Amino acid sequence: MVDKNMAIAQGYYTAMAQKDAAGLEQRLHPAVHFVSPLAELHGKEDVFAAVKGFMGAFQALTIRASFGSETQAMLAIDTLFPVPIGNLRTASLVTIKDGLITKIELFYDGKQLEKKSSDIFGN
Repeated sequence: MVDKNMAIAQGYYTAMAQKDAAGLEQRLHPAVHFVSPLAELHGKEDVFAAVKGFMGAFQALTIRASFGSETQAMLAIDTLFPVPIGNLRTASLVTIKDGLITKIELFYDGKQLEKKSSDIFGN
């Protein structure tokens, strides 16, 4: 189960790196919960809209490391944005149930993305 969950979480972020919206959407549970320093969202529609906004804002995304458990995966991610943001180092705790992502909790310095927040989250 751990390997399967790791593959789901890594597949989600690989799809994001490739800007593959369909690959992302198919991994999200209908009631997915998203938590970050700049926003908290509920439901696939809102989370997917934010992810599409995020994909339009960055230049490259690299998974640096990952590990998992029976229900979760933790990934260390570097996301490269245009200047003045630069590299955003992020930890992502992904919860998986029945083969779908039910929760994504991001940990990063929110000050780096404050100027892009409205582009990503639409607020």
